Amino acid sequence: MTRSPAGAASGPRRAPYLFLLPGAALFVLFLALPIGYALYLSLRRTEVKGLGLGSGARQEVWAGLANYTAALTDPELLNGALRVLGYGLVVIPAMLGLALLFALMLDADRRGRRDTALRGFARLSIFLPYAVPGVVSALLWGFLYLPSVSPFHYALERAGLPGPDLFSGGALYAALANIAVWGGTGFNMIVIYTALRAIPAEVYEAARLDGCSQWQIALRLKIPMVTPSLILTFFFSLIATLQVFSEPTTLRPLTNAVPSDWSPLMKIHQDAFARGDLHTAAAGAVVIAAVTLLLSFGFLRAANSRSHQDSR
Repeated sequence: MTRSPAGAASGPRRAPYLFLLPGAALFVLFLALPIGYALYLSLRRTEVKGLGLGSGARQEVWAGLANYTAALTDPELLNGALRVLGYGLVVIPAMLGLALLFALMLDADRRGRRDTALRGFARLSIFLPYAVPGVVSALLWGFLYLPSVSPFHYALERAGLPGPDLFSGGALYAALANIAVWGGTGFNMIVIYTALRAIPAEVYEAARLDGCSQWQIALRLKIPMVTPSLILTFFFSLIATLQVFSEPTTLRPLTNAVPSDWSPLMKIHQDAFARGDLHTAAAGAVVIAAVTLLLSFGFLRAANSRSHQDSR
């Protein structure tokens, strides 16, 4: 039996969908289904009958938007959002500024090979902190902040200088931001450095022939040409900032200055697993996801509008 031409052509047409199938299955299993379940839980509440004893005394009923109203008017969640806003104002500029600086330093001179080994060591030392798990790095920095065990405080004490209290006031934001910057700068640097390496070498040669210095090439040529990568890293950093959890949670046992609801995600974790209120926690998680989506969409829309204006 011979195979028809239409049947022979349908095989290659189905091939892309077969390649997409594993990714689509993982997306549905680990992203779409949890989001759908969180939406379902956010619209329900637990109703207790009588003393709450026996089977059937506790049952889930329809709650409408009551959980969302409670989440949006919760002062603890709003205070956590304000703390994360202050934390983000420190983390994002510092992380992206250092990532851009290190990427420009590694890409400063393409002509010589004398410092190849030094460049490789510098590249590895900048990226290596990203390979350390966030909880481990937060714990290590936490012990370095503690006056009783910190070698920095010991050195300052031996020198007769007062040690800073990094667990109070505005210093706490700097201490938390330092952990995030230390762990995330390498990843953002790699993204920006990859964009720098994609710029054709002829562009640099033309700039050198015109008499541009390294500083002028970096300021007028490299930074404008890696603007899409800067937007991408800003987008990643914004999402990570809104989801900050591991740094304050890890430092919390070391100090009383970090409450259990320091960030919105910590407040949701408390609602879900300490207070047992999964429905309010689900509503809070949906609110944070919606805010993240709106900010990301608005920022990308503004960036695309700016790029279209520049291309005209």
